[in-house]
Amino acid sequence: MPDHAAELPLERPDLPGPEAFTDADAAVARLAGIYEASRGFLRARFQEVLAGDAPRARFRAVYPEIRFATATHAQVDSRLSFGHVAEPGIYAATVTRPDLFANYLRQQIGLLIANHGQPVVIGPSETPIPVHFAVAGGGGLSVPQEGVLDVPLRDLFDVPDLNTTNDDIVNGTRTTPDGAARPLAPFTAQRVDYSLARLEHYTATAPEHFQNHVLFTNYQFYVEEFEAFARAALADPESGYIAFVGPGNAEITAPDAPLPALPKLPQMPTYHLKRADGQGVSLVNIGVGPSNAKTATDHIAVLRPHAWIMVGHCAGLRNSQRLGDFVLAHGYLREDHVLDDDLPVWVPIPALAEIQVALEDAVEEITRLEGFELKRIMRTGTVATIDNRNWELRDQSGPVQRLSQSRAIALDMESATIAANGFRFRVPYGTLLCVSDKPLHGELKLPGMASDFYRTQVARHLAIGIRAMELLRDMPLERIHSRKLRSFEETAFL
Repeated sequence: MPDHAAELPLERPDLPGPEAFTDADAAVARLAGIYEASRGFLRARFQEVLAGDAPRARFRAVYPEIRFATATHAQVDSRLSFGHVAEPGIYAATVTRPDLFANYLRQQIGLLIANHGQPVVIGPSETPIPVHFAVAGGGGLSVPQEGVLDVPLRDLFDVPDLNTTNDDIVNGTRTTPDGAARPLAPFTAQRVDYSLARLEHYTATAPEHFQNHVLFTNYQFYVEEFEAFARAALADPESGYIAFVGPGNAEITAPDAPLPALPKLPQMPTYHLKRADGQGVSLVNIGVGPSNAKTATDHIAVLRPHAWIMVGHCAGLRNSQRLGDFVLAHGYLREDHVLDDDLPVWVPIPALAEIQVALEDAVEEITRLEGFELKRIMRTGTVATIDNRNWELRDQSGPVQRLSQSRAIALDMESATIAANGFRFRVPYGTLLCVSDKPLHGELKLPGMASDFYRTQVARHLAIGIRAMELLRDMPLERIHSRKLRSFEETAFL
């Protein structure tokens, strides 16, 4: 087949040029207009190609961009960890799905304008939208595998580019060339689009359903209890919850409505107890292992949730613990290894006071124990996370000595990964675990060992996690997103 790609002219949509805005609502509306025009153009051209029309051009559309410039060191409210730039300069961010991120964009743009007294400039960027992302998310369109079309797809459209799909901004490794704009947001538009697509693949729910508070678990019992809790919430008109969504985007609004199940569950089944303002709770069953924990949090992070908390099972390491006891992590021993290249193990992962207080208050409220009495069922200390599920089968002298030296009180395969990625992505994090076995003391996780008391604790454990999220929901946003998670040079946007 002759190479015609270089001979084809470049066809673009007609987009408005850059314009300054001092009103956040108007700025977001312009972002949406540019994005929808670009996306609509690519979808229409893609349908023409699928219909077999002879290629007449190479097609390109670009993401919208927010650009901001200031020449002075503004005196901003230093209590806020976001909403302002650190020093004079030019800053920019590409944007995708303004419909999905409208509230977030309005808030961040509004703070930037208010804090600096300068407008934002909205216009087309120079970053192409890959056709894969333009056709994703409805309309019955999908990108065929290589070789299905008569002409290679990359000859006609832009495809994902790893140069703009990475974590160098949040990892603090990006270098900005002289004269170039510095990043205004933690993720590029292509990085966000990549995660939105992966998120739907792994969870079988659309990103639109995710709520601002996310619980992670590693056990199916929690899913069953979450559905029971959700149905009870839907039956209570005072709860504020309006819908419950399961894999496959099955949604119910009545407490006794059937919830259709997929014939085959995704890798990380996800459920959403929704509120009209998005301040509900999502539960992700990540299964077992740090790789799954990293994958889930890598992608959920682009949604900029206000908090995520691990509520799963762990091995109790102290003889004084019993099955069903709770562990509130205030430190992490990281032997999961999946984040070593992104966040070195020498980086401390601090406990966040706001999350810790919310979890402890929730435990007291649900169990009706407080003070010294709370120590009967809960310990606070270091949680160790490892990448070997059968660590007990190796020579125990090394692992046990390290666990003892670290003062660890529990061990699992996910919590430190979730906390470390929360630290890396500036998402407030926490961990409340439930003891399911004590391998160092002869109580292994074997069939039949889960007592009625332990099964009862699952329902109570989940109720505590949800209640903690409700307490966090009532806190001011600037208190949740504290300065503890921000580095020397931070993006203005959360």
